[in-house]
Amino acid sequence: MDSVKALFAHEGPNPKSRHSYSIYKNVDEHEANGMEVKMEHEDEMESSFVKEMASTLITQKNQNSRRPVLYLVLLALVIFLFAFVFGYLAFRGSCQSCGDPPSEDGTLGIYDGYESEPRGQTLYWGDLKEMFQKFLNEGQEFEKTIRWVSRKSHPSGSDEIKELAQDILEDFKQYKLDHTWIDTHYVGLQFPDRRNPNSLQFVNGSGYTLEQVVLEDLEVYSPYSAAGTATGGLVYANYGRREDFLQLQSLNVRPTNQLVIVRVGKITFAEKVANAEEAGAKGVLIYPDPADLVMDQGGQRLPRDTALYGHVHMGTGDPYTPGFPSFNHTQFPPISSSGLPNIPAQPISANTAYKLLNMLAGPPAPRDWTGSLFNTYPLGNSFSDSSRQLQLTVNNVQATVQIDNIFGCIEGKFEKDHYIVIGAQRDSWGPGAAKSGVGTAILLELARTFALMVRSGFQLRRSVLFVSWEAGDFGSVGATEWLEGYMSMLHLKAAAYISLDNAVLGDEKFQAKASPLFKSLIKEIITKVDSPKRSDQSIYDFVVPEGEDWEIHVLRPLTIDSGAYPFTAFGGVPAVEFSFTEESQVYPFLNTKLDTYEKLNSMVQGRLPTFAKSMAEVVGQVVLRLTHDHLLRLDYNCYSEDVAKRISSFNEYSKLLKGRGLTLKWMYTARGDYARAAEKLNNAILSSDEKDEKLIHMFNVRIMRVEFYFLSQYVSAIQSPFRHIIHGQGGHTLSALVDHLNLLKTNPTEFKEVVFRRQLALVTWTLQGAANALSGDVWDIDNNF
Repeated sequence: MDSVKALFAHEGPNPKSRHSYSIYKNVDEHEANGMEVKMEHEDEMESSFVKEMASTLITQKNQNSRRPVLYLVLLALVIFLFAFVFGYLAFRGSCQSCGDPPSEDGTLGIYDGYESEPRGQTLYWGDLKEMFQKFLNEGQEFEKTIRWVSRKSHPSGSDEIKELAQDILEDFKQYKLDHTWIDTHYVGLQFPDRRNPNSLQFVNGSGYTLEQVVLEDLEVYSPYSAAGTATGGLVYANYGRREDFLQLQSLNVRPTNQLVIVRVGKITFAEKVANAEEAGAKGVLIYPDPADLVMDQGGQRLPRDTALYGHVHMGTGDPYTPGFPSFNHTQFPPISSSGLPNIPAQPISANTAYKLLNMLAGPPAPRDWTGSLFNTYPLGNSFSDSSRQLQLTVNNVQATVQIDNIFGCIEGKFEKDHYIVIGAQRDSWGPGAAKSGVGTAILLELARTFALMVRSGFQLRRSVLFVSWEAGDFGSVGATEWLEGYMSMLHLKAAAYISLDNAVLGDEKFQAKASPLFKSLIKEIITKVDSPKRSDQSIYDFVVPEGEDWEIHVLRPLTIDSGAYPFTAFGGVPAVEFSFTEESQVYPFLNTKLDTYEKLNSMVQGRLPTFAKSMAEVVGQVVLRLTHDHLLRLDYNCYSEDVAKRISSFNEYSKLLKGRGLTLKWMYTARGDYARAAEKLNNAILSSDEKDEKLIHMFNVRIMRVEFYFLSQYVSAIQSPFRHIIHGQGGHTLSALVDHLNLLKTNPTEFKEVVFRRQLALVTWTLQGAANALSGDVWDIDNNF
């Protein structure tokens, strides 16, 4: 009898045992207790039935020999039936549903649940958001960290930056991240020569000094300027954009063999100098016009005796080892980046600019070029005193400096070899509250929060890397050197990059410089995160006027001064950089010694910690999506739309091309093939088994490499490091093709058919390669789609 009873013995789950962050929060305890009573009653019925059946078998000895066999078979069936029912009821007592509940927004992709060890403990998106918010709010130290980072200047290579690096490394260790390490490089940086400072003076035709022009802050300089002396007249060129130099040409004012003076804003220092050099200028002066700089909330402007720091390398990374990583003082061939200027450049203050412009002769500048120094700006070319010329001398010196990138990692559970990377610049030429303080504070708070979540039951699907970069002030040097050093593996492992640089520069707008792959995810997240100005509205409602296109107000192209740029344009990794900014003008104290906590806090009406926390929520929820969902939340369809928009204007050139025996047909076909490949992948995902881990991993590999497919395989990474045909730079890009095509209307004699054919081939075959790669294996590729 005991052996028969043993067949029914079963120890059901304890419905009261829960994890500290239980997923069973919707269970009704009354119903659970009722389930236990019902199960105990069924146990008693089973025991009585077994006894009765056993008694019948023993007493009926006189039956014929077949009947015991029949009874034994019936008994076995009854035991099986009761065991099945009992097991089902026990299972229902420990699991509230037999399917995966839908997400709150219905847009989570393939699978919204996340199973962690032990099996049965499942965290859903709503739970994760609540957990993230809970731990982010606990012990947040945004104000303390920003003040700590920006308490004094900490330029790359200094003792202060080394101390800060060790502090961040210790924080990562204290958070108990899975791995922490230092990534070291030896890079070429440029600094002013303190014994022989840069100078500006008036000279006569014989080179004799007539008057020294005071540079009010000799510490302010432009790294990677060409060293040397430039002498000539002076031309005012507005912001130094290409269109500005073209307008000068149309006004018959030539900057050739002259110095040019340009305003801060619109484009980077490096682009201004590159455009001036292309126009034939001998040197560049860059000043902040008060009209371009917004006042803080206290009504303070940038002092007129202050110049702005900014590098002039038209690229990222160490310009003295282009395309190569700078490990261990490795001696590479003596080459330099093609993005280094060949003319000297120097920042100057508004006071110095006023003095120079006030002495200029020449026709008046266009009305929309006028700032706030004068009512009318002269275009110049020569000075009122025709015997005068301006002489700029730059004596910057190169030095090899050790830089340290600080890493912390939390390993993923299911796709450990796929990384979501979050990074922030650590160094700053000045105190750097906006430049490095806010980003570092958000980085540390996110690392702490995710570490607590993991210890509380959340197991990341993919790994997360938290990185503090050095030498960002010199053009994302630390990040680019890391990319160059591990490029052979990162294009297979880095799924996305999120930059925390320039996170808070104002309080009027929210912008995202991003790869198109982030488009749908950005929109979803900003509709869920509260505005830092009003808790009763989302960031989306705060930024986007009702009925208007959100993309116009939020999305911006990736630019070379963004910390996200090298990841996409050089590394082929989808990247994004979020910023709270001003409407049109810029934060006036960025890249100055006045970039302090107090100045930045005043800029956002005394609510800097609130804005930093809001940005942490945006980035945190993006990271949650990218680490939680089975299918990577990157919208590969968007590139089809993006390319279609960019080439739509080509139709107006069809007749002109046809007259030269040229056609754009194959480029259009390649774009169509990409669209069909994306649709094919969509259909494959929708018809797949959402729990097939091997299949999901295969899909994710194809999705995360989409950005990499847009890197041209036909140009050298050394000669053209930014190989991306959409976001990159060089003759292989779609923008270069457009510019060359425009010559057919603006200057037909400059149109070069051989060059155009090559550009068209580079764009077309890169697009076709992306379509083929997205299609899957070689045997899956259908050239006709």
